[in-house]
Amino acid sequence: MGDARLLKKLELSGLRLAPSQVWGGLRLVPVLRDSPREDLRFARRTYDDALSVVTLSGELTVTGLKYVSYIPHGLVMTWGPRQSDAIYGTQLQVRDGKRVKVGPFSVRLLHRMVRREDKQQLRMLPLHVAMEGFLALQFGGPDVAWAEYSREALSQGLDPRIETSVPGWASSALDGALRTFELHERQVGMLLFNADVLLSAFIVAHPEDYRALHRTLLEDFYGELLLQYGFLGDAPELGLSLDDKRIASLEDLRTEVTRMRRDWADFHAFMAGGLFGVEVASERVYDAGPFLLQRFRTGLVPSQENHVGEAIVHEDGTLDYLKTYRLSAAQTRRAYLLQQLALSGWKLDATAERLGATRDDLVLRLRNAGFGYLLKEHVLEAATRRQARGR
Repeated sequence: MGDARLLKKLELSGLRLAPSQVWGGLRLVPVLRDSPREDLRFARRTYDDALSVVTLSGELTVTGLKYVSYIPHGLVMTWGPRQSDAIYGTQLQVRDGKRVKVGPFSVRLLHRMVRREDKQQLRMLPLHVAMEGFLALQFGGPDVAWAEYSREALSQGLDPRIETSVPGWASSALDGALRTFELHERQVGMLLFNADVLLSAFIVAHPEDYRALHRTLLEDFYGELLLQYGFLGDAPELGLSLDDKRIASLEDLRTEVTRMRRDWADFHAFMAGGLFGVEVASERVYDAGPFLLQRFRTGLVPSQENHVGEAIVHEDGTLDYLKTYRLSAAQTRRAYLLQQLALSGWKLDATAERLGATRDDLVLRLRNAGFGYLLKEHVLEAATRRQARGR
């Protein structure tokens, strides 16, 4: 039997969406939890280095797969009855990873994305768990020495595999929104929209932890959509009104306010329908007692919005932690091409047929997506010549 904690769909069960707060083109939707979980807590661990290098296998000094990124902070996750450390941050005295100087910069060397530090304590690198899985998608490249592929592709696969992102502090609007809006008493998370396009979701188990982590949204990284749509102006205010014909008493007023809040929540859930309620492919990362840390991705369909993320689900099905990243159209196209190549055994003709395209179309699509290095030069040149003659 499969593990019920492994996500097939993201659901907001046990969570409520409050009315949105608008700052310029950004819409922030608070996520509330009426029954906070006391046995799963998170605290921030700062790094303040220019760059971090994470070994994914073996020791840092041994040749092997490495993940390189700007990682400004980690999360320390504590579960079980011993929660004073997570609340008061005493475990933050433990600093993991070595620091080395590279010219004027400081680089931190970390061992694994998720590392156990105590019997009931993990250090994890938020969102990087999901991004590392995305970068590893079909990372090994062809497993058969097809004649079209370059020597580098056959020996090294997609090494290196690079994606770019935008730090939260690059958006002055995000900084202004986080500074201005007050937090709800039971707030445990936030849905972030730009021009009413969902960028990310961040949810934890306890309001005190979210309050401490709220400003770390500026340190997180986002898709390029964070800086797009600025020319569209401010996001519209979405107003709802009370039906005064239904109000004849305080109880009627209370009922109408409840209905209005429910309508708000339903509408915001509809706006986030590209993430919540859609099927996802999940991968187990770490078992922590009754909790399962996992990463996931949506279907990578180019015509739809796509997200990668990481989640922690309790054995009772509660979503206790969530962090997501909205893939750009270009990132989705790259992942989709790799997925289709892998499904076709990395055969160019079979992949082109699967995509309803010609072999030359596929070759040029690979080049335009940044995967030209996978193919031999004469294969690219021949496809370019034939395409030019066909115009």
